[in-house]
Amino acid sequence: MSVSRRRHRRPGGRTQAERRSATQARLLEATAETLADLGWAGLSTTEVSRRAGVSRGAQQHHYPTKMELVAAALEHLLDRLREEYHEAYARLPDEQRNVAGALELFWATLQQPPAMALLELALAGRTDDSLNEVSKQLNNRVVEIVKEVFHELFPESLPEELVDTLIRGLFALLVGLSLQRSLDGDANGHQRAVLNMIKAFAQDLIPPA
Repeated sequence: MSVSRRRHRRPGGRTQAERRSATQARLLEATAETLADLGWAGLSTTEVSRRAGVSRGAQQHHYPTKMELVAAALEHLLDRLREEYHEAYARLPDEQRNVAGALELFWATLQQPPAMALLELALAGRTDDSLNEVSKQLNNRVVEIVKEVFHELFPESLPEELVDTLIRGLFALLVGLSLQRSLDGDANGHQRAVLNMIKAFAQDLIPPA
């Protein structure tokens, strides 16, 4: 009888795999939230466990070390941002579904707390040796995702040999603008002016269909 109960889900209950997945999701979301709110310096497994509503023991069971937790949270966050970006792009009016609209949406994504959490982590890796390798991997992963999304939205629009350099340059430029905006909120419109110039240049390269 006990064996049968272990094999079958109780009515209205969740399987062990479902409970495990739900706990991991809470931990990963709490890690991203803590990074956005407190930065790398304020990120602790104790704070993450508190925000996720799980015990320290449960957190360590799923992610034995802080760096394992951070690495998993980054991949989770990137997947979520990519999905949300695609959904937002699909909701754009037809006249905005072009390279200028895609850039405007990417800029808006970079201003959101999850993206700022990624930026915070990337910057912290410059002076924290324990985080340096994760930060380098994060930068490369983001660039690869941006390239993949570009190819999905604008297939065969540019020669392949140009795409990597252009995407890396664009990403570096927008990250710099995001840092400036985080300091002054673009009070004088300088970041917006640069963004508009980038959009105009992009539309020269990839005119609306």
